[in-house]
Amino acid sequence: MQLKQLKPMYKSKKETQEIINKLVDDKEYYGKFGKQFLSNSDIYSLLNSPKEFRATKPDNKAFAEGRYFHVSLLEPEKKDDIVILDCSSRNTKSYKEQIAELGIECALLNHEANHMEAAVETMRSNMDFFNLMYAEGNKFEVPSIGIIKGEYFKGKADIEGLDCLIDLKTTSNINDFKWSAKKYNYDSQAYIYQQLFGKPLIFLVIDKLSFNLGVFRPTESFIRGGEEKVEKALDVYRTFYADDATEDIHSYYVDQEL
Repeated sequence: MQLKQLKPMYKSKKETQEIINKLVDDKEYYGKFGKQFLSNSDIYSLLNSPKEFRATKPDNKAFAEGRYFHVSLLEPEKKDDIVILDCSSRNTKSYKEQIAELGIECALLNHEANHMEAAVETMRSNMDFFNLMYAEGNKFEVPSIGIIKGEYFKGKADIEGLDCLIDLKTTSNINDFKWSAKKYNYDSQAYIYQQLFGKPLIFLVIDKLSFNLGVFRPTESFIRGGEEKVEKALDVYRTFYADDATEDIHSYYVDQEL
């Protein structure tokens, strides 16, 4: 997929702000308009499976749970838009018929929504977390754009505070979050968002199984690791996908020593 090149920089702050305002709408952010920009979600595919760059990912339980969690904490007025079905499993005839009728790929099951609601209440009822999330002046779901290492990127902060950004995460093992954060490229996310917003990013995390909570603050080493990932991903992007790409993506193969 070729990306429309947005160089040189926009001519005015007004034009840039108009684009940011448009990206507030998730349909624009994740749709054709937003795909003019690279994002942290592109880093994984560029580094691990370049042929899957910008490929549409099927909706699944993890995505549905994540949507419920974020909307409940940050945009509760949108909870009514989340489809929840009273089925025992996704293998039932009733579930398959209902999602087919609704024209969707995946819906939360009622017991899953109840479990995520308990996770939401656990995070919201902790006063330290509550004060971080809902401090005076905080803004939710804030988009930004900017040039990083010569390419346009976008990002949407869960929470933009006066002095920092806050990103909400769920995990299946909070004791392993130090390592899974790198596996899932939260280090490149922290680097990209720091560049776009000019503020450090911290992660508020809840273990979906134990409901244990954690605050994780990226170190300089963590950020540098994220920057290196962005540089490597951009090398792949420029080689195979940029307007002046030098190679066809179908020629890509892995070449490593064992």
